Amino acid sequence: MPTFLGLMAISSWGILALLGSLTSEIPAFQLLFICFSISAVLMFVKRGAQHTALFERPVMTLPQWLIGIAGLFGFHFCYFMALRFAPAIQVSLIVYLWPLILTLFVAEKGRKKQALYGGLIGFTGVSLVISQHQGISAFSDISPDYLTGYLLAASCALIWSTYSWYLSKNTGGADNIGWLSLVVALLSLIAHFFFETPYWQFSATEIMGALLLGLGPVGGAFYLWDIGMKQGNRSLLAISSFAAPLITAFSLVLAGISEWSFILLAALLLVVTGGFIASPMTLRAKAVIKPDQI
Repeated sequence: MPTFLGLMAISSWGILALLGSLTSEIPAFQLLFICFSISAVLMFVKRGAQHTALFERPVMTLPQWLIGIAGLFGFHFCYFMALRFAPAIQVSLIVYLWPLILTLFVAEKGRKKQALYGGLIGFTGVSLVISQHQGISAFSDISPDYLTGYLLAASCALIWSTYSWYLSKNTGGADNIGWLSLVVALLSLIAHFFFETPYWQFSATEIMGALLLGLGPVGGAFYLWDIGMKQGNRSLLAISSFAAPLITAFSLVLAGISEWSFILLAALLLVVTGGFIASPMTLRAKAVIKPDQI
């Protein structure tokens, strides 16, 4: 069940672009404030339903607080800043190095090489689908002028993979995400007033979009990811994370926003192949089949 919940988080991130299209007029940090506020409310709703103390103090160490805030807020802050200094396609590609890094982080001893091969194949598939979505080559227009954006995007990849790896090494209830969400919401509001012009004349579509984002990819999914990385199959979740851009592409096709292409099929095959190579299940199967059994 924990692994399934982690996969649900990845699936949720896959529809982020589709839901984001409903809230495109809302400034990024303002939307982040709204979504993480909803995320925090989820914790209180859960506690109310379970008839437990609503404001019971969180049991987190200082490193858990710092790494949690860095993961949830630092990732988004670096991502939004990267988009100010570099083209979105290159930012997206660099950011999506995080499943590859995480795959290497969580791979067991003796499986690093297979994890690297599988991760590189998966990343190749991701580069195809992102290029297809943007309509240009992933490696076009690379310039030293965008170095700041590239470094910020690389920071995103390192932050999220490190945060996810840290989750896999720790215990604690998913309620921790609720308390972290409160802090992230406050920091997002501060960033909003520093970098953006407030926008509060929401349409019904924008309200619905923000609500769905908070319940899903930019809120509720973090609870699922927390459970998955702490209790589930970390290697499988790490390599499966490459599927998120594919889910994004297919969801946009189904919604009529993008068009189908054979590049998506090629990307799907690469991601599945990479997952098969990197998966610990594959390696276990090889270990079970001894030479004298062939």
